[in-house]
Amino acid sequence: MRRPTRRHLTVATALVAATTAAVAVTTAAGAFDGKEQAKHAIQGGKAKNVILLIGDGMGDSEITLARDYSVGANGRLNMDKFPLTGAYTTYAVHADGTPDYVTDSAASGSGWATGVKTVNGRISKTPGADKPVRTLLELAQRNGYATGNVTTSELTDATPAVLASHATDRSCQGPADMAKCPADTIAAGGPGSIAEQEVAHKVDVLFGGGKQRFDQKVTDGRYKGLTVGQQAQRLGYQIVTDDASMKAAKPGRPVLGLFAPVNVPTEWTGRTAAVGGTDPQRCVTSNPNRPATTPSLADSATKAIQLLEAKQKANRSKQGFFLQIEGASIDKQDHAADPCGQIGETVAFDRAVKVARDYAAKHPDTLVVTTADHGHTSQIVPLEATPPGLSSTLITDEGQQLKVNYSTNTPGQSQEHTGTEVRIAAQGPQAYRVLGVTNQTDLFTTVREALRLR
Repeated sequence: MRRPTRRHLTVATALVAATTAAVAVTTAAGAFDGKEQAKHAIQGGKAKNVILLIGDGMGDSEITLARDYSVGANGRLNMDKFPLTGAYTTYAVHADGTPDYVTDSAASGSGWATGVKTVNGRISKTPGADKPVRTLLELAQRNGYATGNVTTSELTDATPAVLASHATDRSCQGPADMAKCPADTIAAGGPGSIAEQEVAHKVDVLFGGGKQRFDQKVTDGRYKGLTVGQQAQRLGYQIVTDDASMKAAKPGRPVLGLFAPVNVPTEWTGRTAAVGGTDPQRCVTSNPNRPATTPSLADSATKAIQLLEAKQKANRSKQGFFLQIEGASIDKQDHAADPCGQIGETVAFDRAVKVARDYAAKHPDTLVVTTADHGHTSQIVPLEATPPGLSSTLITDEGQQLKVNYSTNTPGQSQEHTGTEVRIAAQGPQAYRVLGVTNQTDLFTTVREALRLR
């Protein structure tokens, strides 16, 4: 193990002192799990495993809304219980490197996946020359780690794509979707679509939606004429399509889980926000349009951890795993001004956070980080407010009314991301790196240093 430098020792010592004072006062709601855990989280050292949880579009407003509705204003979500919390900036860049203050998921995800900021819409390639940049997942594979990528979006959507593909434009998800990526096609000597690249990388666990992309036929190269799903089978993948087959998957071969044609259906439903507001509503916590056979994000996370851990034990590897878990439809329901869908997806994501933290409690050499790629539109406003855009009034689990406003775009248009900084919280080796205000590209360095990736 590499010995810590004098600078690292000085920083760690100062942080221990600061946090000891900070956690001396804890709330009854349990904002911290305790002083000792916070002190332990400040230590450096090498992590055996990293679990990175991304709440897409999950800004502070989205977290607060889910907290107020589901556990109460003075309650705490699982994601609130990390011992160390900071904030990071999310801006993208233009092709010339100047700031683009509001990012999309592709650019922000590429930032933490590669350590390099890029233009909106691009997947793990440079902003100017459009050259691929090696990702955390690629580095983890190179260094002997098992790897996993779990999402509630299409597996080829921006956030999962940034780890195991390189594309000029995020729309180039399947072989039939390559109009904006002519240089990336296999015919042009490129790596192919995002779906083709993900399976070609032989990521050990791929769970999400987007079966429609993997049903498209490969148009050139070794697998021409086969669907991407058939390509995956040729590469040794087990393909699972529901909760039962996912749970039955055996370690030893990579697993591709395709749980929906497009995005995995949301957990909750309700009336969307409207001009002039809605009557007070309670959310429906069982979406009738979500098949009962669809695995929850928490169950997908649990199975992914089991498979990754089993692979490394079977190989008697000294290395562990790198796993990214995304709650994708917090963002998608925010775009749609659907507060119940949005809250339900945040609550579902929070259960996956608990899975990760429970695992880390038994495996303290695991770094767990939770954050978002960007902020979004929802705002909690006074009941007497009359917003110019869309709003909805909810009746929370505390029996109180709460008004949510969506006004980042004209009613009828998709609501927009915001350029705000977002929360980042962590526990485990190198967790102290999230303290203060950092940049989403610093997350790349945090994970790389924790796993000692070279």
